[in-house]
Amino acid sequence: MHHELRRNERALTEMEARAILERGEYGILSTCGSDGQPYGIPLSYCIENDAIYFHCAVEGHKLNNIAADTRVSFCVVGKTEVLPDQFATRYESVVISGRATEVYNEEKQRALEGLLAKYSREFLSSGLDYIKAKWALTKVFKVSIEDQCGKARR
Repeated sequence: MHHELRRNERALTEMEARAILERGEYGILSTCGSDGQPYGIPLSYCIENDAIYFHCAVEGHKLNNIAADTRVSFCVVGKTEVLPDQFATRYESVVISGRATEVYNEEKQRALEGLLAKYSREFLSSGLDYIKAKWALTKVFKVSIEDQCGKARR
């Protein structure tokens, strides 16, 4: 579902928003449980083929929520600077809406390698061994980007 920005002059182009996503260290995944209770959790992610990928354990709160409703929101905050004398903040952020689905086999491997390349590039060889060792204990999800909205005050 797309929401119009209240402050349109702060809207980012698709390319600017993508750059924030690519250099982001972490994002906040927001889900909703079967009881309607919202839940947001920070996590590591990578971008592959215009989708967000994240890994997790084989059970847990976010997995229960995704099983109840695959619709999710994912937010990445880029550079920020508090401007105390102006009672304001410089910021840049991107919010994505989409659906989370578990991926398997080759797609799971590519996503895990994408995470490895993003966070541990200098340990590629031992990282591949780690992926192999933890394969059965790891789930990987893809968030297909249905809507993307970037905003900044610079």
